[in-house]
Amino acid sequence: MIDDIIAYNKEFVAEKSYEKYIATKYPQKKVAILTCMDTRLLELLPAALGLKNGDAKIIKNAGGVVSHPFGSAVRSLLVAILDLGVEEVMVIGHTDCGAQSMEAQKMIQKLKERGVSETDINLLHYCGVDFDTWLGGFDCVNSSVKNTLDILLNHPLIPKDVQIRGFIMDSVTGALTPVESD
Repeated sequence: MIDDIIAYNKEFVAEKSYEKYIATKYPQKKVAILTCMDTRLLELLPAALGLKNGDAKIIKNAGGVVSHPFGSAVRSLLVAILDLGVEEVMVIGHTDCGAQSMEAQKMIQKLKERGVSETDINLLHYCGVDFDTWLGGFDCVNSSVKNTLDILLNHPLIPKDVQIRGFIMDSVTGALTPVESD
């Protein structure tokens, strides 16, 4: 599959198909979106929000969550805010999220089945990796969005003038439902 993608890319560049996507690194709408990596959102999310290339910074991960207050999601948001002019942040979870059914112990079992040793898993646990939090899912998308909002709204490094709001997107229609922080 990767070879097919590379072949397509060569044609894309040769035909200058990239020209309609040229934009600056600064988001024109001054917004960052933290959302899920779900494949259904690849085109649906920007289309449902009226976004085009160059409008927003979109940060994606499994579940669209902040799993650690000083992890890559918050780091990306800080770069967007401090260096790229972002003034507002949207946290967007979605219906029928696969991260909702994740279970750490099942993930660990799959790691072992794929050749990761018990020794390596135990070493990471010993070094402080909380597998239940890191590889676990969540029970309710609404609660997950609220938890991420709470972390961001109370984060000591995120300036208080940044507006942060949460939503749940219907993964079929793209409709947004607001989620209020506690």
